[in-house]
Amino acid sequence: PGEKKTMVEQEPTAGHRLGAPDTLGISTLEAGQKPPAVPSGRRAAVRVRMLDDSEEIFDVSQRASGKVLFEMVCAHLNLIEGDYFGLEFQDHRKMTVWLDLLKPIMKQIRRPKHTVLRFVVKFFPPDHGQLMEELTRYLFALQIRQDLATGRLTCTDSSAALLVSHIIQSEIGDFEETQCRQHLLNNNYIPDQMALMDKIMDFHHTHVGHTPAESDYQLLEVSRRLEMYGIRLHPAKDREGTKLSLAVAHTGVLVFQGHTRINSFNWSKVRKLSFKRKRFLIKLRPDLNSTYQDTLEFVMASRDCCKVFWKICVEYHAFFRLFEEPKPKPKPVLFSRGSSFRFSGRTQKQVMDYVKETEFKKLPFDSLDFSLSLFLSLSRSIFIYLSILLFLSLFLFLFLSVLICLSLYLFHFSGSFLSPSDGAGLSVSLVNGHRRGDELNATIPSPDGQQPSPLTSPLLNDAGALRTDDEEENRRKRFPTDKAYFIAKELLTTERTYLKDLELITLTFQSVLSKEECVPESLRKLLKSSFEPLHTYHSDFLKELEQRLALWEGRSNAHIKGDYQRIGDVMLKNTQALKMLTAQLQKHAECVGELEKACVASRRLASVCRDFELQKACYVPVNVFILRPLHRLLHYKQILERLCKHYPATQPDFRDSGTVNAQLIELEAVLRDSMLKTDNYQRLLELQKDLLGVEGLAVPTREFIRLGCLSKLSGKGLQQRMFFLFSDVLLYTSRGITASNQFKVHGQLPLRGMTIRESEDEWGVPHCFTLVTPRQSLVVAASSISEMEKWMEDLKMAVDLAEDCSGPATSLLTNSHDVKSPGEWASEVESEDDLGGSRTSLERHGNSSAHHRGNTTVHVCWHRNTSVSMLDFSIATENQLSGNLLRKFKNSNGWQKLWVVFTNFSLFFYKTHQDEFPLASLPLLGYSVTVPAESENIHKDYVFKLHFKSHIYYFRSESEYSFERYAVCACGQTHTRVLFKNI
Repeated sequence: PGEKKTMVEQEPTAGHRLGAPDTLGISTLEAGQKPPAVPSGRRAAVRVRMLDDSEEIFDVSQRASGKVLFEMVCAHLNLIEGDYFGLEFQDHRKMTVWLDLLKPIMKQIRRPKHTVLRFVVKFFPPDHGQLMEELTRYLFALQIRQDLATGRLTCTDSSAALLVSHIIQSEIGDFEETQCRQHLLNNNYIPDQMALMDKIMDFHHTHVGHTPAESDYQLLEVSRRLEMYGIRLHPAKDREGTKLSLAVAHTGVLVFQGHTRINSFNWSKVRKLSFKRKRFLIKLRPDLNSTYQDTLEFVMASRDCCKVFWKICVEYHAFFRLFEEPKPKPKPVLFSRGSSFRFSGRTQKQVMDYVKETEFKKLPFDSLDFSLSLFLSLSRSIFIYLSILLFLSLFLFLFLSVLICLSLYLFHFSGSFLSPSDGAGLSVSLVNGHRRGDELNATIPSPDGQQPSPLTSPLLNDAGALRTDDEEENRRKRFPTDKAYFIAKELLTTERTYLKDLELITLTFQSVLSKEECVPESLRKLLKSSFEPLHTYHSDFLKELEQRLALWEGRSNAHIKGDYQRIGDVMLKNTQALKMLTAQLQKHAECVGELEKACVASRRLASVCRDFELQKACYVPVNVFILRPLHRLLHYKQILERLCKHYPATQPDFRDSGTVNAQLIELEAVLRDSMLKTDNYQRLLELQKDLLGVEGLAVPTREFIRLGCLSKLSGKGLQQRMFFLFSDVLLYTSRGITASNQFKVHGQLPLRGMTIRESEDEWGVPHCFTLVTPRQSLVVAASSISEMEKWMEDLKMAVDLAEDCSGPATSLLTNSHDVKSPGEWASEVESEDDLGGSRTSLERHGNSSAHHRGNTTVHVCWHRNTSVSMLDFSIATENQLSGNLLRKFKNSNGWQKLWVVFTNFSLFFYKTHQDEFPLASLPLLGYSVTVPAESENIHKDYVFKLHFKSHIYYFRSESEYSFERYAVCACGQTHTRVLFKNI
């Protein structure tokens, strides 16, 4: 009994690869060298598939517990750290479950002959350095290989290529091009391996000399840093019906949308995990400073799904958080309630202690070593004793010093130190009239008792920079309240963001290009000559602005000696210097064209630029950063216009501001034509990236007019489509399920000869109109009457422009493989994939390019069923703004101070203006901008509200002027009308 029998000759096991001896091994659940005892009785053959895909048959008693079988598997592998692993299988409900070590095997597996158990990693530690045995690390490496091959471990292309390179270094050794290429052709490690073959070989070339063990170590080192490392997703929904996934890790319970983690609940904050039928409940520890409900609820597919996930949560918590295996609960005398499931096995601490103890016992005993260790032990004890005495003496001295100082202070200021109004608030910090706590970024239920979705807010996990009401009031009293000051402050805050954007091109981007041989020398020189003088100029300008605002605010005594409460003189001086840089400003349009030309000529350079745009610091497309200096002139002009309107003609600063404004208008007139053409060209280049089946979009004669969602009427009813309107053609597309999240072109309608007519009565569809061309017609419907009016107005304008054009008719934009005749488009029946793509929710896939392109303006329009025009882009460009705001969620009590940047139809959140990249972003298309109603109980000044469906955010500014500016900019970014007065 207890011996293993094998049906066929098997390949060497994982242990043999490392030269492990053929011993019975060591039990992972009980210390000792003997194999586990097997109960007598009828036998059963249980098949187990190992991590190297070999299969073994284990002969066990039908009365044996899962623990017996698991110990036999570990003994077969000679595995000491077996507690990190488990046996999983599909039960009779087709659910993947773990083998319970305490229950009899036959009560869990109904048909053992037709069931294959898989020996896999169950607990993923945060650091593979905690794995003491080389064999354990090898088995973990095999698990990573499986997760990569099945697509469970999603990551960027670069990370995937690096992981595969370590795998093949372990398998075939040092790099040899022919051997490496042939090996990759014969073995598939990741789903899209062929596209990454060159990158994998480049990485493999750098691993010369690495042994298999070192390669395994590096594989784990790279994989443990990936967000999806060790993650097993369990589908669920929140109370609002949003599709999510739950997972458990060593830190706690995680919430994912797609493959992006959107929330986490640390074990230290979790009080209880439970389930009631299909509802999975997370009860958080109550906060003494808060009054909100502390139970989060998620809905899973069934009670069984809930129980499976609950069990693994219980085991993860016990394994990583407890010091020893939990004791079994005593059985009730009469009735039992709830599950009796408990974690069985050693905890991680017990495993590590056991392995260390085992290693220590392997050392030979030596009397000299013993004497030396005894001496060191005594010395260490004496040192610790003296250190404690010294620390206590020092603590007593400090305590007496503080006590004496406090007594003197109370003696002199006893009349004002503890007034009745202050005494109760000494130990509690108040934020806007509420107790300050850690709840600001917790998920807080709505007034109706329902828990809002974890997706309703950008993920900012730091509630740090909070201001109390007293701080705010004191600040207002200390700093100026004149509107001119806040206008000047807007100039300062936007200049900080602008200089950061300049540095991204001048320092970071040019540094990246300098390392690439594929970059033309002419492009390097053009970027260098265009940006470096501007960067130097604006660095000096920002220093002057900061000095002037410091004087204006009275943060030094210099303001007493002179009139520093103005900004026109600083602007006048620097605008004259800026005019000397006109030649550099005129080159920025050329920079965009030359960069695009170089990317078309070199796939390597195109890849470098794409990877650069995936960096967190590059929060908008790189071409937008290149055009920032031209847009900055518009911002200067608008700020000066507001300053001139504010000042009376007798004000000394009025003359300087007027002179500067006139010079800026003159400079803008010189650059305006180039600016408009380049903005349009940049927009076409960005749209080209979002479209699949289109080439040659960015041509000088084509102008972008509008993009957005319309529903196309076909034999299957109304189907959502994304339309792109240009000056010569109308494209209609659907969002396909592709690695790059691009929109697939279904057809195009030439504008010349097109007629547009309302068709609501004809088809019985609200907001419906028909597009008729000489060869076909298309019936579409807008989401609202306003959207229909916008589309019809722009379409009629575009048709008039196309009629006036005397050039040849527009040729088809699609590639030859996608070209269809107009009749085929008219009778086109979309595939099920396309229809599924139309309904795909806004997910972030593991592919990095998909992650990046999945949040562009086009995709936001798709998911919020709206549209934007070139005029909207122009307004958003003019209405860029940055500065500090206080933010509050719908149901939270406190306000959080953040640095925010309005640009590109989005609101980007930073902790401070020195941050290199945004912590989160909020696309604003579709949001409405209002002020809070009286019933919302926002008893603060200068608060505006952003609202989309159930998503509500409140933002609070420091003055009436900044409130108006932020509200207007928010309207510009959401392309909605201002919905309240006085703005």
